[in-house]
Amino acid sequence: MRTGSGAVPAGPSLRRWSVWISMALVAVLLGATLAVLLAISQLSQARSRLLDVVGPAVVSAQQLGADLVDQENGVRGFVLSGSDDFLKPYQNGLDRQSSARATVAALNTPTVVADLDSLDAALAGWRTEYADPTIAAVRAGAQPPDESVGKERFDAVRVALSALQEELAEERAQGRAGLNDSATSMAVTCIIAMAVVLLAVLGCVAAVLMHVVGPVTRLRQHVAMVAGGDFAHTVTATGPSELRELGRDVDVMRTRIVDELDQAQKRNAALDAATAELRRSNAELEQFAYVASHDLQEPLRKVASFCQLLERRYRGQLDERATQYIDFAVDGAKRMQLLINDLLAFSRVGRHREKHVVVPAAELVEDARRNLAQAVEDAGATIEVGELPEVRGEARLLTAVFQNLLGNAVKFRGEQAPHVRVDAEPGDDDNWVFSVRDNGIGIEEQYAERIFVIFQRLHGKDRYAGTGIGLAMCRKIVEYHGGRIWLDTEVTGGTTIRFTLPRANAEIPAEQD
Repeated sequence: MRTGSGAVPAGPSLRRWSVWISMALVAVLLGATLAVLLAISQLSQARSRLLDVVGPAVVSAQQLGADLVDQENGVRGFVLSGSDDFLKPYQNGLDRQSSARATVAALNTPTVVADLDSLDAALAGWRTEYADPTIAAVRAGAQPPDESVGKERFDAVRVALSALQEELAEERAQGRAGLNDSATSMAVTCIIAMAVVLLAVLGCVAAVLMHVVGPVTRLRQHVAMVAGGDFAHTVTATGPSELRELGRDVDVMRTRIVDELDQAQKRNAALDAATAELRRSNAELEQFAYVASHDLQEPLRKVASFCQLLERRYRGQLDERATQYIDFAVDGAKRMQLLINDLLAFSRVGRHREKHVVVPAAELVEDARRNLAQAVEDAGATIEVGELPEVRGEARLLTAVFQNLLGNAVKFRGEQAPHVRVDAEPGDDDNWVFSVRDNGIGIEEQYAERIFVIFQRLHGKDRYAGTGIGLAMCRKIVEYHGGRIWLDTEVTGGTTIRFTLPRANAEIPAEQD
């Protein structure tokens, strides 16, 4: 029993249709087969009666006539010669007469039986009144009965035999006619049976076409209309219950698609609105960047300049505390300028796009090391670079990644002189996996994600200078190039940062605005 939101109307199923059609075909085939077998049986019976009964009876009747003539001739020769040799045909005729009569009697029709009885009576009269007395008189040397008596009695035999043979000829004619009728009947029966079977098959085919193929075709047309984009078209189905159930399911699916499409259109509308809002926000961000790069930095430069001018002009006239205050003001202004510059650089990643080119990673590392030359020299750091491949991307941004990672490795050093190693190895798909490893103070595993969040610092500004933007910018640049960056927590001793970049032959996915 089907469960669901809609009930399928009761009706014959495909299985029931198949059973009905099969039963109808089997019934027609059985009926046709029985009719043909009956016609064949009738033909066989007619043929068997004609060949096995009527035919032998006709031949036996002819043989019986010959035997009777032999008997008459034998008696006549015996009368003329008195020799027993002439009685042999008579005796042989008597012997064969019984067998011939039995064959004729097998026909067993009332007329034939009556004719046989008449023949038997005529033969009995000929033998008792002429043949037997004549033979006895000749053997005794007496005068035999008058020959006219024998002729009269044998003429009666001939009349009875002729009637029997005519009846047998009529039986043979009727048998042949019956055989022809049976053959014709069988042919007609076969033709009718074939016609009935053909009509039954055509009827079954028509029923299948009308009640199965037709509904399937119409259902396919409905589905094609929906698949073509006419989601408002209601899918209906007729025919077997399975097809109606399928049509209902398809219509339910269509309804769900319509609902999902409506929801998708609403989401797209909301997305369009959000995109418009994002564009507006980006425009405001651009305006902020402009203001930050010009209007905000100008007062900071003035503050730093006038503080430095104040320090130079009144050097020696101010006490130590006033000089310290001036240093604080100058340092704060410089750090504010650095923070603004870093924020501007972070916000511009992926917005002011340059052409992606193939560049050797070794050149990127060398540019970064050159930018950090003073810091590397002051820290006494050693930077080793392994064999690096070519990558595809914006050289300026990728240089910033290596510069930030190398700068952190030099800055967050321990008691030993910094030692940094840059390597690369093939990654999955079309990426290279780069690693920057140092012997510094390291990062605990619990901060593996936090370090890539903007403004998140693990140490105070009084110990390690910085704005907390460097690793966040690295993450943004790497993801902009279709890669990812992470802290390798399995490596002990120092810090190991790994990130992926596309190979030279790879395509970088376009970033959404």
